Amino acid sequence: MSAAREHFGSRLGFILAAAGSAVGIGNLVAFPVAATKSGGGAFLLVYALFVILICLPVMMAELALGRHTDKDPVGAYRTLSGGSKLWQIPGWLALITPFMIAVFYLVVTVWVLGYLVETLGGNLDRLATEAYFNQFINSPSVFVYLIALMLLINGILALGVKDGIERAAKTLMPMLFAILIGLVAFVLTKENAILGVQYYLIPDFSKLTPDVLSSAMAQAFFSLSLGMGILITYGSYMESHQSIPGSAKVVALTDTMVAFTAGLLILPTIFHFNPQIDPTELSDSSAGMIFLFLPKIFLALQDSIGYVGASAFAAVFFFLVLVAAITSLVSIIEVPVATLRDERGMDRRKAIYTVGAVQVVLAAFCAVSFGMVQWFTEFVTLAGANKSFFDLVEIIFYDTILPLNGLLVCLFVIYRWKKANFDQELQDGAPGFAGSFSQRYVNFALGTFIPVFLLLIFINTVALKFFGISFF
Repeated sequence: MSAAREHFGSRLGFILAAAGSAVGIGNLVAFPVAATKSGGGAFLLVYALFVILICLPVMMAELALGRHTDKDPVGAYRTLSGGSKLWQIPGWLALITPFMIAVFYLVVTVWVLGYLVETLGGNLDRLATEAYFNQFINSPSVFVYLIALMLLINGILALGVKDGIERAAKTLMPMLFAILIGLVAFVLTKENAILGVQYYLIPDFSKLTPDVLSSAMAQAFFSLSLGMGILITYGSYMESHQSIPGSAKVVALTDTMVAFTAGLLILPTIFHFNPQIDPTELSDSSAGMIFLFLPKIFLALQDSIGYVGASAFAAVFFFLVLVAAITSLVSIIEVPVATLRDERGMDRRKAIYTVGAVQVVLAAFCAVSFGMVQWFTEFVTLAGANKSFFDLVEIIFYDTILPLNGLLVCLFVIYRWKKANFDQELQDGAPGFAGSFSQRYVNFALGTFIPVFLLLIFINTVALKFFGISFF
């Protein structure tokens, strides 16, 4: 017997919780760097088009699946497919994906927490050396931080949807917005900051290669928490009178604005440090930027605001990233928790302890795969290169499966659940959606070019990541 379904207490609570799942480390670091290296304003325009034309329809489909069934991804697919074993496979993929994404995301968040603690301890100068990063990620302290982080996240989840997830979102998300805007306002007053703004915003359409377009699509898809079962789960916590189309648009806008604003922080900070720098040489890796490059930038700020001021700026930045990571992790881990409650009838606390115990073990395997344990460090060979256990988890569940999950959502909603049922669910809480251009576009897009586009991305990703071949 499944546990009683919880619901968000307000539309604002849902929007902030969904935005919290969307706003993560990638928004604050990877997006600004990708935009800068890939055409600036041109990339921003393409990214916005992907969000509007592809991601929003998929988001509406996932929310509709969850709200209509009041169930987790596994239960939603099973219910609407009439118990079809074949169509339960997408449900299980939508469960396993967030479970495993949380595993490697936990490790990166542990590093952020560790760097925050070190910065508060006055050790910014140590963080600015590459040797320290290698030393830190292979030290026993990462396991202490891992346990502390899991206790914090599980504490939020244990309070439930309204008192835990929603209340945390209402507290942490406004805090995140305020800190981000405050940091941007400060940085834009510094010398040469305007150079970074110009580099970030001036369009260069010559850099929009097929590879860049594919990367922009992947960034948008992951950034909005699509293909991870999160929005199906959160949809099941929505009340029937709440508008799915309206809520989806606000979440997408919020996520995009945070990512865009983060660029007004990262690039001006870099150009203040070195106005002659070539941003195209910046690391594509969020981890490389956060832990190897940005600490050097923060330390260089001591020339203008002193060591204490530079340390304070760095501490606020790492706290900002930590808040973004925690809001994402809460949403990601809620998916398997909700599944255990729905499918196995577990109470919330037992489900949390079960999920947490397994994830801590797997996260520890990821944590030791940077040289601490050689077997995990050279776990497998893909495309002619050795990959660690951490790499393998990221490649499979972050890079590869997300577009496949999105493809299956589109096919299921339009061709198994049927357009008429999907339309009716979207109209509940949004009567003006019926007969609108948006309705016609969403139905057409989900049933035609979006599945084709996601299929091509999936095929190319598999070929590239596992065999070293790119078709684009």
